[in-house]
Amino acid sequence: MPKFPEVAMLRLLIAGVMLTGSLSAATADPAAVARGQAVVDEWCRDCHVREGEKLTADMAPPYSMIVGIEGRDRAWFEAFLEADHFPMTTFRLFDHEKADVVEWLLDLQKKDQ
Repeated sequence: MPKFPEVAMLRLLIAGVMLTGSLSAATADPAAVARGQAVVDEWCRDCHVREGEKLTADMAPPYSMIVGIEGRDRAWFEAFLEADHFPMTTFRLFDHEKADVVEWLLDLQKKDQ
């Protein structure tokens, strides 16, 4: 049976791991954000209105509008990128590209709050 100091040390270790995981989830990886922006710039920008431009019927909304909608969280963005969404062009992104785009969207969302 472990002695009290060992149990206390184990609890501190577990708490530290949990805290570290929480902090890393809240802090975006700048490299992933930059890669996500590059994917968006390459594949998505031709159809989405850029900030400051007028939204027209043949253009998709700007990303600031998309990330500002209630309920748009990591799970929503991940599910969206896994599904086909017509009439939007369906690009077949690699899983790591999708993950980077999600990081970019969440970073944009955080900046727009």
